[in-house]
Amino acid sequence: MRSVARITPLSGFPEWLPHERLVEQELLGRIRRLAELYGFVPLETRAVEPLEYLTHQGETSKEIYAVRRLADTDTTPSELGLHFDLTVPLARYVQEHRGKLLFPFKRYQIQKVWRGERPQEGRYREFYQADLDVVGDGDLPLHFDAEMPALMHELLGALPLPRATVLVSNRKILDGFGRGLRRDDTTAVIRALDKLDKIGPPAVHDLLCDDAGLDPKEADQWLALAAVRSPDTGFVDEVAALGVADDLLDQGLQELAAVMAASAALPTGSVIADLHIARGLDYYTGTVYESTIAGHADLGSVCSGGRYDDLASSAAGALPGVGISIGVSRLLGRFLGGDMLGASRMTPTCVLVALVADDTRAQSAGIARALRARGIAAEVFHQPLRFGKQIRHADRRGIPYVWFPALDEGAADSVRDLRSGDQVDADATTWTPPRDDLRPRVIAHIDSGPGSGSP
Repeated sequence: MRSVARITPLSGFPEWLPHERLVEQELLGRIRRLAELYGFVPLETRAVEPLEYLTHQGETSKEIYAVRRLADTDTTPSELGLHFDLTVPLARYVQEHRGKLLFPFKRYQIQKVWRGERPQEGRYREFYQADLDVVGDGDLPLHFDAEMPALMHELLGALPLPRATVLVSNRKILDGFGRGLRRDDTTAVIRALDKLDKIGPPAVHDLLCDDAGLDPKEADQWLALAAVRSPDTGFVDEVAALGVADDLLDQGLQELAAVMAASAALPTGSVIADLHIARGLDYYTGTVYESTIAGHADLGSVCSGGRYDDLASSAAGALPGVGISIGVSRLLGRFLGGDMLGASRMTPTCVLVALVADDTRAQSAGIARALRARGIAAEVFHQPLRFGKQIRHADRRGIPYVWFPALDEGAADSVRDLRSGDQVDADATTWTPPRDDLRPRVIAHIDSGPGSGSP
């Protein structure tokens, strides 16, 4: 007899319990509904891309899961890898289907992605991302960049989270500042500055000197730039005061000023120009975005993105884009794990139809069908136990109503609200529960503060 292997969890691959999955689905639904309100269309791309294409887009091969058959008998033109984000697959998709798409192409995409990094809180190897991007054919006006902070603000406000702040910068500012300092390649500098929130200015100063090869004076200049923060366009004068001049730097400042000016209608402090924001991926070329959650700075950015002018471009022409990505699993890992988010009940069922006896199962099933036909989730209890046991079963699962079929001919059915104890006569073809009872609700036990989302 074969022994059964002991089952152990795999680190970095979260599996939520059913009531936690209900919360996840509700949050994804809110993102989906808001994206469609803004005119974004849904898209799902394949899970794999040629490995050569993935590694060409700025990621190291250590972070990509390669896909191979155990017994590979075919000749595959190239090895495949699971996508590590949804922007790279989008770039391939718009190139491949360019002739069939209408531009500007606005799409939202909610899928799992895979990264082979060390698992820790908020960092998974398999997780959901929700992306919203706009891709242009030939060019993409800056007003799409300017609209993204408002979209980020509304998206994060639609989720039951503490107050969120959107941070905005522009990669041209960093590259232009480097050119003004006679430094053509700023890649190592940007990667060092991207670690400021994690390791702090002194450690980043050491990285700039040791890894990027800067002298201490130039490292101080970069840190002075990265320290600039402003809730309005005041950052332009602050950068000018640093005494570094370059045309690309001026262009980046003008673009960021336009984005900040467009955000002026949002609540004060909702959007901040923060010049240390760089984003680690190499394909960003202009505006970049991050976000922080009040009281959870250690979680890092939960909604981020930026402008990419060259990622989707090819010999057929430029396909510039701008977009944002929400780390849904990252949010859930923090707030579900701390019991700060939960579902109002453990099941979608709104009504449990009691089963009087085995020979009346058809009657109970008919009641359930009538309720479902009107959009009310209902199920029939599985055994004809005493009503008290059927009620306790519904109560444990958080089902708000129990339906009792009439025992005598001509008598009316009745339905009981388990929370209040009220029981009234009811007809399955007309009775309707309050709207809040139709679906499980997300319950937030979070000190949200002003300007945050509500459940």
